[in-house]
Amino acid sequence: MPVEFQDYYQTLGVDRNATGAEIKKAFRALARKYHPDVAKNTPKAEDKFSAVNEANEVLSDPVKRRKYDALGANWNQPGQPEEPATHHKYGGNRNAAGGPEFHFEGTGFSDFFEQYLGGRGRASGGFGTFGRTGGSGMDGETFAQRGRDLENDILVTLEEVLHGSTRMIRLERTDPRGGQPVLQTLRVAIPAGVREGQMIRLAGKGQEGVGGGGAGNLYLRVVFAQHPDFRVRGADLYYDLDLAPWEAVLGATVPVPTLDGEVSLKIPAGTAAKRQFRLRGKGLPNGDGARGDLYAIVSLQTPPEVTPEQKTLWESLAALSTFNPRKIV
Repeated sequence: MPVEFQDYYQTLGVDRNATGAEIKKAFRALARKYHPDVAKNTPKAEDKFSAVNEANEVLSDPVKRRKYDALGANWNQPGQPEEPATHHKYGGNRNAAGGPEFHFEGTGFSDFFEQYLGGRGRASGGFGTFGRTGGSGMDGETFAQRGRDLENDILVTLEEVLHGSTRMIRLERTDPRGGQPVLQTLRVAIPAGVREGQMIRLAGKGQEGVGGGGAGNLYLRVVFAQHPDFRVRGADLYYDLDLAPWEAVLGATVPVPTLDGEVSLKIPAGTAAKRQFRLRGKGLPNGDGARGDLYAIVSLQTPPEVTPEQKTLWESLAALSTFNPRKIV
């Protein structure tokens, strides 16, 4: 099956020499635009959100970015590696012996990423339990062989972690020796409180068995989609709260996004950069029926430009103030 090249720089709308800060800025803007909870009425918003997440995962990771850049413009020309042996998404090796190939859709990752950059989608272990069945073999009997288990990653948003969801994915089974592909649509229940790295088991949806042996299972490993606002640490969320200098000095009431909706946070006068404000119970489920916390971390931002009048006022303030940030108290 042909694999379509993914231009991650084009997906994020950045130059190939873009800095990490430029990539982060582009990702946050696009992720907000196409987030499923925001762009509910935008056609194919979920596909675009997944594509933006995938591009950011590669370009924000120095190792993945170097590997991606090394593929070059001739990534699919003769002489290039068709598919790294340790990075394939099939149930079994693609060798002369032949065997069914398994392709996934709806998990949030493209074929290109899974085959060349992610190492996702693989068969785990060999055939399972062997048992004697009726039939003709060298000793008059044949052996039942259980099919291989399959593994693949599934991209899950933080909102799905909080509320749970039901996802539909497509599994295509192709026999390289011929025959029509077999398509299955599978319903996947994402439980509320699911953890990153947790395996979701779909019994009997792996490779078919041989000689009457049972089918293997399909295991979907949960990968959290990067959120434009929050970073995840266990069940806690961290948010960079941008404040203007006058808000930090004088105090203010500012909006803070949460997974439950926007809340108002009172900032006391004299708030310093990097101060953390704890919003209890606004994180992710922690496994015991409660939720983690959301930490808003103050980041002071200055105006990129000022008018002549504003500059005069800043100069007056500088002349009046005795504050020296470099003086150790």
